Amino acid sequence: MLTPLVEARGLTKKFGDFVAVNGVDFEIRPGEAFGFLGPNGAGKTSTMKMITTVSPITSGEMTVFGLDPATEGPAIRSRLGVVPQENNLDEELTIVENLYIYGRFHDVPKPIIRERIDELLSFAQLEEKRNAKVEALSGGMKRRLIIARALINAPDLVILDEPTTGLDPQARHVLWDRLYRLKQDGATLIITTHYMDEAEQLCDRLVVMDQGDIVAEGSPSELITRFSTREVVELRFAPGDLESGIERLDGLAKRMEALADRVLLYTDDADGLVNAIHDREVVFEQRLTRRSTLEDVFLHLTGRRLID
Repeated sequence: MLTPLVEARGLTKKFGDFVAVNGVDFEIRPGEAFGFLGPNGAGKTSTMKMITTVSPITSGEMTVFGLDPATEGPAIRSRLGVVPQENNLDEELTIVENLYIYGRFHDVPKPIIRERIDELLSFAQLEEKRNAKVEALSGGMKRRLIIARALINAPDLVILDEPTTGLDPQARHVLWDRLYRLKQDGATLIITTHYMDEAEQLCDRLVVMDQGDIVAEGSPSELITRFSTREVVELRFAPGDLESGIERLDGLAKRMEALADRVLLYTDDADGLVNAIHDREVVFEQRLTRRSTLEDVFLHLTGRRLID
């Protein structure tokens, strides 16, 4: 087993009496894409800030590259590439100027910066825009530039906070391709995301956090197997028919979840379940059969409550 790049034991973060991260354990191995999932307020951001050494640990232990964040923060930060959720590019400067300034910030020698700029523009598919000002770029281009900027110091660990938030589907898939290439090249990634399909696509392993605790850990496929079923049958009901429909469906599935206008039935045999539904003469408006996803696991573990 390779020595973990990040290792935490009993990691805790408090703000006064509020416990943001509640004694969690995790480790992140070289070359993997590791995800932190959770609703707002789950503790993801507080954990990321401790890893990047910008927020001190309240209690517990954590090492990054085998170093102590409390005493060796600058050495840790010099080996990190951070992609923030918000756009913090210099809009008045060109793409090349943004990359160059960031490289100098990390004390990368000028000849190496120039070489890396060409490599990163190719990686981010921004060669033709190299001299364009950032303010003229699309949202997808800006996100690719932010990722390229995070790589200018050849980091050992890249941290991406909600990397595709606000992008259209086409831009998201282009960015996924860039991140997948990074992983293939041996980069170690930490990803926080609200998009479950993104986590399934990119993460080798992940943890689900809720109210400061880690409630599950594993690969996306392992978590689906452990906490859900192979398939889900969704039945949508007309107004007034939901309650009677629930009564007729009782006992048919491994797990049943009733929402405002539909019922989710979790099963390993969708065809058999659909036949049983028809046998009971359940009246519904629409039916959808699909495979179980990481989103089913996420909602099962953290609930469907809205958190601001």
